[in-house]
Order: sequence, then C-alpha cells, then structure tokens
Amino acid sequence: MPIPWPPAAVPNELGTATLSLGNAQYHTLQPRLEEAARAGFHQIDLFDECWAAYLEEHGLPGDQLWEATADNLRVARKLGDLVRSLGMRIACTQPLRKIEGIKDPAERRATLDLVAQRFPFMRAFDTDLVFMCASIRTDAGVTSDLKTVAKDLAELGDMAKAYSEADGGRMLRIGYEGLSWATRNTWASSWEAVRMANRPNVGLIVDAFNVLAVEFADPYNPAGHGRIYPTLQESIDVLCASLAGLVASVPGDRIFFFQVGDAERVDPKTFLPPTDPDVPVLLPWSRGHRLYPLEVERGGYMPVHLVAAAVLATGYQGPMSLEVFNNSLNTSGADVITTHARRGIEGLRKLAQVVQEVPAFWEMWQQGTREFRTIRTGRL
Repeated sequence: MPIPWPPAAVPNELGTATLSLGNAQYHTLQPRLEEAARAGFHQIDLFDECWAAYLEEHGLPGDQLWEATADNLRVARKLGDLVRSLGMRIACTQPLRKIEGIKDPAERRATLDLVAQRFPFMRAFDTDLVFMCASIRTDAGVTSDLKTVAKDLAELGDMAKAYSEADGGRMLRIGYEGLSWATRNTWASSWEAVRMANRPNVGLIVDAFNVLAVEFADPYNPAGHGRIYPTLQESIDVLCASLAGLVASVPGDRIFFFQVGDAERVDPKTFLPPTDPDVPVLLPWSRGHRLYPLEVERGGYMPVHLVAAAVLATGYQGPMSLEVFNNSLNTSGADVITTHARRGIEGLRKLAQVVQEVPAFWEMWQQGTREFRTIRTGRL
C-alpha cells in the first residue's frame, strides 16, 4: 500500500555507482571511494568495469573478474574492507547482461551459471544484491516470452537461495531492470516478469533515466524540446498515468534498488541518431549525456522528481543511488572525481527535498483526475 503523502522526511540513504565518479580507464577506484565518503555518500553500487580495473591494479587479470580463485576473493575482501573503513557499504554489484530468455538448453544453463559465479564475490564484498538489465538480444536464439523470462528469474532466485542456505549467510537477491533499449524496456514489463517469477528474493530495479527515456523523452525529436509529445502538459499526463500504476501495483519491498539520473536536452540538428544498426538509438545519449538530478543549469530537463516521488510512495526504503554516464567523466585529473562527487551529492539532496513538494498524483489518477496541472513546477 502507498505510504501517507507527503512524507515528513526522506530517510533513504544516498548512494552512487562507482562509474558515476569517474571512468575506470582514467581513475582508480580507491580515490573515487574516498571522495564519495567525504562527499557524504553511504552506499556504493559497484560496476563491473571498476571491479575489473581494481583486480588489475593488484596484478590480477581483469577479464577473469568472477573466477573464484583465492587471489581474486582475497582482493574482493580487501575492497569490501576498504569500503566499510570509509563508513560506506557496497549495496550491489552490476550489471548482468543478456541473461534471460535463451532458448538453447546448454547455452541457457551456462549463462545462468555465470550469474552464480558472482555469489562468492558478493559474500566477499559483503553485499546481497546483484542485478541484471533486461536482455537486448533480438536474434532467433532468445525470446522475451513472459513465461520463459519469469522461469529464468525464478531459477536464478532459487540458485541464490540455495547458495545462501548452504553457507548460512543472508539471503542473496536478484534484481531485474527494464533497460530503455531492451525488449522489456518499461518498469511495467519488468515488473510483470518479477511478479510472475514469484520469488521473494527476486525484485524490481527502477532506474529513473530508463523510465523517462521510454515514457517521457525523445532526444531526437526535431522540434528540439526533447520530449515524445509536443506539449509538456501531455508529456506529464502520460508519465504520471504510468507512475500511478507503479504506486498502485508494486509493493515497496519488491523494489530492490532505485537508480537516479537526469539527462541533457540535446540539439537534434547536431546530435543525430547512430547510423550503425547494431548500436541502440538511445545508447549515445545515455552513455554521454546523463546528468545528476535536477541539473537544469546544465541542460537537465527530465522530471526525475516525479519518478522518485512515485518510488518512495510505494514504501521503498532502499537507497537513492546515482547512475550517471557522461563524457565529462571520461577525462583524467583528480578534480574530475571531486567535482562529480560534489555535483552528485548536491543533486541527490536537492531531489530528497523536492520530492516532498510533489502532490500525490497517483491519488488524483485513481479519482479520475487525468490532467495533473499541479505537477508542473519551475523545475520542469
């Protein structure tokens, strides 16, 4: 059930993906973690590339990042100890890609077993959550059929449960996220698979950028406003109708993680779609032009606060965690880490304040009020 709104406070801890403070190619992991702690973050989302680079810093092969050798696990425990010593914790590790819906039994088995290879590392990191993006494969070897995807999620949940029961540790969890260029690209299509999997340790990952990239934004719209619909009001109406469904149908404890990111309004005259058919249309925008929440002064324009309000209204109690890719992170210099950590924590703190000003639009929808005119604020 949705919680009473507005909340008296937003108690959710603030986190960041390691990649959102600097690209591993230019910035080693420890300075990013130290700066995250200084900035005030409490949770870390460990990205695979950052973990691979950390292994290489310790003289180990980064392309074998989930091989449970004694050396790899020793370095994993060292990383977990480092994060704890800074007063933070590793909330999750990600991303798993192209996992579900594989038709060939042998390939399916091998792919699911790749997920299980992470379990010993999750113990070493002292985290209980790993999550996967919905598959972007469209070849004949995969299917997005609901029953098939749900069966795969259920089996992953069972594998995580069996591992947890065998070692006596806390229950390991599997999260599932709708990627904006995947076949299952909405919170609703991801949720139906999680719901049908029917495992308590399989839950939904909500990423504000991916929600908005499908249900609000179109960076290539020739009109230049960056939206799907011509008017802001229609765009907000459509988005709020979807988010009202999220509040009504998804219990807060079934959302395992909430990622936050805005994006820059680009000029469609110069920012053109990729010509390579193998590159998803939204990928260049996602990888190079995300922003921290509510960075209007940098061109941010997406209503991240509406997604955040809906997620919190479900009763979700986990972290609000940044996942921001931007070309500005792909440069060297210590100031890159410091600047982005400051921008990130400021954006999250501002978001925590702004969501309390959002009216309970999900209740308006239930009452048949289809035009959410009170939602429009100076932040849109």
